[in-house]
Amino acid sequence: MSMFKVFDIASSALRAQSIRMNTTASNLANANSVSSSIEETYKARKPVFAAEVGSAMGGAYPAGVGVEVKGIVESEAPLQRRYDPNHPKADDQGYIFMPNVNVVEEMTDMIEGSRSFQTNVEMINTAKQLAMRTLSIGRN
Repeated sequence: MSMFKVFDIASSALRAQSIRMNTTASNLANANSVSSSIEETYKARKPVFAAEVGSAMGGAYPAGVGVEVKGIVESEAPLQRRYDPNHPKADDQGYIFMPNVNVVEEMTDMIEGSRSFQTNVEMINTAKQLAMRTLSIGRN
């Protein structure tokens, strides 16, 4: 594997984890938002990842070449419906609607994404150090 492939794979993972953390931050920012109808209520979002596959050994075998973000999907979990007739956004029956954001799950996702991001930064740094040491072999 070329040293540049390592940088390509790690950078694609950094982009994917960045999108993951931004999506999680958006979910957390909207966790306590309130609306008066199901249609207006914020729905939790999750990125969908897939392995980018290339070929290895002259095209004979599939090999991972990075991470691809296929898209961002809205959660199918039910929205929270609460009876609060005194709330300014309550509907005709006195109900308000809140997002289907699970704060504990989102914080776990944020920690996992952050650690994955850190791991890929370390991988890039290690590959860079290896390249620099390889270049310095001929100097001694």
